Amino acid sequence: MYGRRFCRRFRQRVCRRIAPRYIGVRFFRPRDHAMKPVTIDMLRAHLLAASLSAMGTEVLALLALLVLPVCQQDFSSTSFQFLALALIASGVVVMRKFAHTAFDLAIQSHHATPAGRPVLIEADCPRRWFVVLHLRFTGRPFVLAGH
Repeated sequence: MYGRRFCRRFRQRVCRRIAPRYIGVRFFRPRDHAMKPVTIDMLRAHLLAASLSAMGTEVLALLALLVLPVCQQDFSSTSFQFLALALIASGVVVMRKFAHTAFDLAIQSHHATPAGRPVLIEADCPRRWFVVLHLRFTGRPFVLAGH
């Protein structure tokens, strides 16, 4: 009994001394709420872009293995792993830029019109996949128009 009280008081005193005076130190329980559907959709879009970039990186590694005089041990090195990670991250950034450009072009050519809150995307939009990908990246709602 005395040990628990002592530990609690000790922890409170140490936390109050370590934390600045203007920050109230409280102990919170973890949240039991699930993620919002918009956040899940945005994460899925980024994971899709990352997986496509990883597939492109694998194709480049296969071509390097076939064409260049590279041994297989080079692919397990730390420098190659960092290079692969950089290629995947840059692939996601490039895909975001392409999707944003496609969305801007669709707005200019009236294939996508922000009709109120959700963006309306026409069925004959030539870059429809990239426009939808941009809207999923940004978490904006959209409606696909049929024929």
